[in-house]
Amino acid sequence: MTIAGSDSGGGAGIQADLATMAAHGVFGTSAITAVTAQNTRGVESSHVLPLEEIEAQLEAVTGDFDVGAAKTGMLATTEIARLVAGRAESFEFPLVVDPVMVATSGDRLLEPEAERAYEDLLGAATLATPNADEAEVLTDITVADQESAREAGEAILETGVDAVLVKGGHVPGEQVRDTLVTNDTVCVFEHPRIRTEATHGSGCTLAAAIAARLATGDPLEAAVEGATDFLARAVRYYSDVGEGHGAVNHLVSLRNEANRNLTAEEVQAVVDRFVEHDVSALVPEVGMNVAGATPAAESVTEIAAVEGRITRTLSGVQPNRGIRFGASSHVARFLLSAREFFPTLRFAVNCRFGPDVEDALEDLEWGLAGYDRDEEPPEVKETEDNTMGWGARQAFGDREEPPAAVIDRGDIGKEAMTKVVASDPETLADRVLALEDAIETDAELEDGVRS
Repeated sequence: MTIAGSDSGGGAGIQADLATMAAHGVFGTSAITAVTAQNTRGVESSHVLPLEEIEAQLEAVTGDFDVGAAKTGMLATTEIARLVAGRAESFEFPLVVDPVMVATSGDRLLEPEAERAYEDLLGAATLATPNADEAEVLTDITVADQESAREAGEAILETGVDAVLVKGGHVPGEQVRDTLVTNDTVCVFEHPRIRTEATHGSGCTLAAAIAARLATGDPLEAAVEGATDFLARAVRYYSDVGEGHGAVNHLVSLRNEANRNLTAEEVQAVVDRFVEHDVSALVPEVGMNVAGATPAAESVTEIAAVEGRITRTLSGVQPNRGIRFGASSHVARFLLSAREFFPTLRFAVNCRFGPDVEDALEDLEWGLAGYDRDEEPPEVKETEDNTMGWGARQAFGDREEPPAAVIDRGDIGKEAMTKVVASDPETLADRVLALEDAIETDAELEDGVRS
């Protein structure tokens, strides 16, 4: 159940909460506290519902549904905060309180009496999820780093709440650190900061995701970890709607999961074309792999590839086994690193590299990039994951458009490679076949000159 205001723009409030709950496979109910007229540009008007209507909604939901968890959002007035605090004392399910007290501009949204009513509400809650500004309102502690986040969390625990998640989105830094504080432990959840303004509703979405996970039986720490991962993806792959900054993509994980079968079929189609046209001339000694990422892939387990790779045979090329998610390591990690710079890149293949391939690439006049492992810092060479990230920065950083191919000139024990990338499977296959044709054409010309 969500107890919050309505956002006509769909990015926050009960609309965001219900979409997030649906994405987690739970049935969402609501008690609406206020109605707002807003869009991606801002709030145009708002209307607070009468107390008796809010109470009637709470009674209707809790009197019929087997509520697994609840979360609060905008409570708008002192009277509403007191009403919800009084009802929360009888809740027999987890309650997540998102203390909506401060606007993005930094302005206070509630009068001091309402802020005190929030303290009573927290006393009946399982978890509070204040951002840095809200934590300061509740504690007078300025949250500027991990240590002050812990101090603020410990101070809020004094209200009687079981746990506090001090969110780090408003704290400057390359990493966003959300700090979960309980009476026994402190746990930090860290994600790279995503450079986007499309974060409206992120607080609602996070609290709703935690509540949904608690409703399905997750312990608190696991629920918070899963919810922060969910939010990071929803912000990275935001919905480009409206004339403002866009909205958090509440259903991105669900849609990404639904795309798995299609992605595997697309990788299989590329492999079939390679077998049909016999791309032996481009298969490296370690074998070739074709990798395809789901639209919002964040890990190797969301990238489909050939299990056992594609190898040369006496009659051409053949995949060793079928398509499986998580089957690739090298090409998949390279693709994930490339997507940090160009999220639309979804397909990649590793091809052989040599003088003939280099000449053919020049003939094709593609956009090319590359990196030389001789220039790789020693501390980076410690793991292949670091190398992939470093190589991607050399190849894709500071570019307005992604290259068609990336040249990895190899190292001791590391075969040189040409990695071809594309946003769709047809373009990937076309590029590889064009490269093979260019190699064959150059070879035929050379043979003609020698003759």
